[in-house]
Amino acid sequence: MTTAVHTRTRTLDWRLRFAALSLIWGFSFLLIKVGTEGYAPFQVTLGRLLFGTAVLAAAMAVKRERLPRGARTWGHLAVAAFLVNALPFSLFAYAELTIPSTLAGICNATSPLWGMALSLVALSEDRPTRTRVAGLGLGFLGVLTVLGAWQGFHGLDARGTAMALLASLSYPIGWIYIRRTLAGAGHSHLSMTGAQLLLATLQLTVVTPLFTDLPSRFAVTPLLAIAALGTLGTGLALLIQYGLVAEVGPTTAQMVTYFIPVIATAAGVAILGESLSWSTPIGAVIVLAGAALTQVHHSAPPGARGRIDLRLRRDGGPPARAKPRVGERSAPTVPHPKHDLTSR
Repeated sequence: MTTAVHTRTRTLDWRLRFAALSLIWGFSFLLIKVGTEGYAPFQVTLGRLLFGTAVLAAAMAVKRERLPRGARTWGHLAVAAFLVNALPFSLFAYAELTIPSTLAGICNATSPLWGMALSLVALSEDRPTRTRVAGLGLGFLGVLTVLGAWQGFHGLDARGTAMALLASLSYPIGWIYIRRTLAGAGHSHLSMTGAQLLLATLQLTVVTPLFTDLPSRFAVTPLLAIAALGTLGTGLALLIQYGLVAEVGPTTAQMVTYFIPVIATAAGVAILGESLSWSTPIGAVIVLAGAALTQVHHSAPPGARGRIDLRLRRDGGPPARAKPRVGERSAPTVPHPKHDLTSR
């Protein structure tokens, strides 16, 4: 009886955290939109990274974890920080100057599509299947539906949309880079991601003054949105995701990806009053269906167990590692998967 109650409580606990993570990442695009109403996009990104890094630094202090060592590791992390954090965060912020948060959230859902296409070229062990190729084609058909291709993309801000799609492409490029360069680093997720966010913050600290001026006034509501974006969407969300992967495995944890555009669309329409044509939700469903098909994998061949799994993570965290089988030792954790997606 006690065991049954404990199991039920544990299951309810992860479901609550799963729902919280979906809401946090789904509302991130709304928070970006509100933040850019008072501050320049680079300032929004810098504030987001500052607050997110502070949360991970606090978690590292509590767990008494140290930053990784080695010039090679830090060099690769600097590249990862640019590709997975500094660049996509900045691109989404600039994109939302001219496109609605609903469209940005849907563009983020294309990350697994880009990831599969790139992994087929860059990762020799990732073999195409008919199901995954069909998912890739279906997903990009959904993108064309969202963008209203049959209308000649009428009324669409091409620059902002291109930035959002480029941000979504940047995530899997970064994940593949990390998979190739840091797979044997031997440091914890928390340590590596904390160092990565720190480097991304330093990058934005250098870039922001070159392209922006100090704000003449500090708008309170946008500042609170940036604080929430960094503290919740970049810091706390990563900690929640780590716990979910450890408890229920990467396959279940990455399902949060498919709730993000739904929540982002609902939030943009209900709170920001953004317009919504019929093609947007229909196209989003097609995109998500295609993305789901690209994540279908056949049984791994012998010897492939314990490899890093390229999963969608929309906010720059590490890809989820498949759980080791009973009696199998777990390999050292590395950062970075997707995002999944999860696009963020």
